[in-house]
Amino acid sequence: MKKFRKILVAVLTIAIIAALSGCSSKDTTTSDTTDTTETTNTPEATSTPEATTAPDSTAEPTDAAGDLSGTITITGSTSVDKPLTAMIDEFTALNPDLTINYTGTGSSAGIADTLAGANDIGASSRNLKDEEKVDGLKEVTFAYDGIAVAVNPANPVKDISTEDLAKIYSGQITNWKDLGGNDADIIVVSREGASGTRSAFEELIKLEDAGGLVENATVVEGNGNVQTSVAGNENAIGYVSFSFIDNTVKSLTVNGVDATAENAKSGEYPLSRPFLFVYMEDKATPAVKAFIDYALSDDGQGFVEEHGGIKVN
Repeated sequence: MKKFRKILVAVLTIAIIAALSGCSSKDTTTSDTTDTTETTNTPEATSTPEATTAPDSTAEPTDAAGDLSGTITITGSTSVDKPLTAMIDEFTALNPDLTINYTGTGSSAGIADTLAGANDIGASSRNLKDEEKVDGLKEVTFAYDGIAVAVNPANPVKDISTEDLAKIYSGQITNWKDLGGNDADIIVVSREGASGTRSAFEELIKLEDAGGLVENATVVEGNGNVQTSVAGNENAIGYVSFSFIDNTVKSLTVNGVDATAENAKSGEYPLSRPFLFVYMEDKATPAVKAFIDYALSDDGQGFVEEHGGIKVN
């Protein structure tokens, strides 16, 4: 009996050991499987579809822009020079196969070039005249600008009325003392005949009603030359785009209103005008349309504001 019990205990002990060994083996297998699963899932978690496609979605506009090629010819207003040149530089950087040539010839010349098919885009710093509005000609306002009345910083005069401007430019007022300034002859500086700035200025002060431009006026080409002429003569007066006012010249208030972008945009400042692009719709290439769209974009409008212009929105 005792011998039987010993045999039974031995059998039970072996059975228990075998059972425990099986559990241990099962636990090890489960643990190994879990570790393998975690290792397999780790790369999938870091290589998500979003991480792969995100760069493509952000690069798409640049790729589309980079497809543009060829040459765009722009002629016209010199008043748009600074913001337009900045836009051209940035847009051609985005489109290295595209060339944009801009020549400042005056607004009237730029519009005439467009009508004659001599350019792709005409730049104007005045509204179109009735005789320039032909079928198929599209105009796009991409900015607004004010015309500043510039005098030498040494000139004591601070304000001038549009009526007195007409009298100065028509030769009815010839001495600064009549306006509270020094006893000195007024040197009248104006722009060339094709200038949009000149057309807008003369229209805004109603110069034609006053008799037209005085014969002895100093006529120069471009805003920069007006600025230089006024900076170099204490008794000179001229008119320039807002963006050409710096520490070499002084801007007068007109009718008591400061020459600022805010006042021009609100309409309070009396000497303001639009900046336009004009083009023939049936001849506009995809590159031309893309550049005009860019000028109206946030980036393009940023250049307008950066260079003293007034954004369209």
